[in-house]
Amino acid sequence: MKRIFILFIYFTSLFFYGQDSTSVISLSEYLGYVKAYHPIVKQANLIINESEAKLMKARGAFDPKLEVDYERKKFKNSTYFDKLNGAFKIPTWYGIELKGNFDETKGVFLNPENFIPDDGLYGVGVSVPLAKNLLINDRMAALKQAKLYVTQAQADRQITINNILFDATRSYFEWLKTYNERELYRNFLENAEFRFNSIKTNFEYGESAAIDTVEARITLNDRKLNLEKANVKYIKASLELSNFLWLNDNTPIEIQDNIIPDTNTNDKIDDILNTSMLAVESLNLDDHPKIRSLDTKIQSLTIERRLKANNLLPKIDLQYNFLSQTPDIGNSFNTANYKSGLNISFPLFLRKERADLKLAKLKLQNTQFELQSSRVMLSNKITAINKTLESFTKQNAFLETMVSDYNAMLTAEVRKLFLGESSLFLVNSRESKLIDAELKAIALENEYFNTKASLFNVLAVSNIDE
Repeated sequence: MKRIFILFIYFTSLFFYGQDSTSVISLSEYLGYVKAYHPIVKQANLIINESEAKLMKARGAFDPKLEVDYERKKFKNSTYFDKLNGAFKIPTWYGIELKGNFDETKGVFLNPENFIPDDGLYGVGVSVPLAKNLLINDRMAALKQAKLYVTQAQADRQITINNILFDATRSYFEWLKTYNERELYRNFLENAEFRFNSIKTNFEYGESAAIDTVEARITLNDRKLNLEKANVKYIKASLELSNFLWLNDNTPIEIQDNIIPDTNTNDKIDDILNTSMLAVESLNLDDHPKIRSLDTKIQSLTIERRLKANNLLPKIDLQYNFLSQTPDIGNSFNTANYKSGLNISFPLFLRKERADLKLAKLKLQNTQFELQSSRVMLSNKITAINKTLESFTKQNAFLETMVSDYNAMLTAEVRKLFLGESSLFLVNSRESKLIDAELKAIALENEYFNTKASLFNVLAVSNIDE
């Protein structure tokens, strides 16, 4: 009767799960910390700041300029010359530059061309490139490319943050896997301890053979060994997870022993990672950050190609300035008083210019090929991952059936042992098969989660600013 009672208690407590007072950190909360405080995420934000600084720098090329040039020479009490030239220049969007200037010269040895009225000479004019640098020039190209760089930086930032979230997510899934394995071995260790104590008690009452206690002790030590190995893996996974956890003051933090992963992650993973079928089907590859980055790069290279093509034109710069002694009188500026100039230059062979244009075309063509390749690769990756996820659904159904069957076989074997028609060896064997099936289920779940993480990484549709 004593033996029957002990076996009944063993049977009813076979899958008893105990849990200490702990706190659960969900995948959503964990990724929230990563997005808010991880140094690489903060580093990615600097990309935007850098692009905005470059845009400001490019706009500076269109800032008005004030120039003053003053020269004076005095020797042996004689003022050879005293020359002052002040100018105010306003660059415009095209290569045209507006200019206002004031000249004042004095001295006994002035070059005759510098003789001007005693009160100085005022000028208002314009500088116009008639060929090269008219429709596009360095400052126009720099500003257009800087604006595009801001757009490209936003896409690159999203890619960078998405990659760190992908790594962090996989780390969380590994932590969850090792936690489940540890809990599995811990629960079956409780069964082995209970079984060993039961067999030992039965042996003391003369109802079990001594060899049964040896077999029960072997199983107990095997469970202890497996639990110890699982615990080491869990500790390593916890430390790996801690690599992604930081505070606002850039202080790293470490996962404490009472913090555990959310074992119900499977029910929420699509909402957290935005990997539902709706998100996949509604995805427009043109909105993908990788495609947007490459498309923006192509636009920038197109501007560079136009600039290099512009350099093939001859340089023809025309300058014209109206002159006046009395600028306060409006009609004092007229075509009768002026200063003009024409500057023409043109390389004979254009070898440098033609080479620059060819290199620009090659860079543009290379990026266009990369864009085409990326489109196909992204589409194929998404299709392959979806097929894999469909396969996981089938595999999971098979494993659930296997676990259920192994569980039923173990239950039957325990009942047979209860009736004296089985042995402890067979019970241990059935239990080992069940453990193996449970471990396969945990591994399959981890593969499924990692595949979801890969889909998240490929889609790159998460709201990184949340």
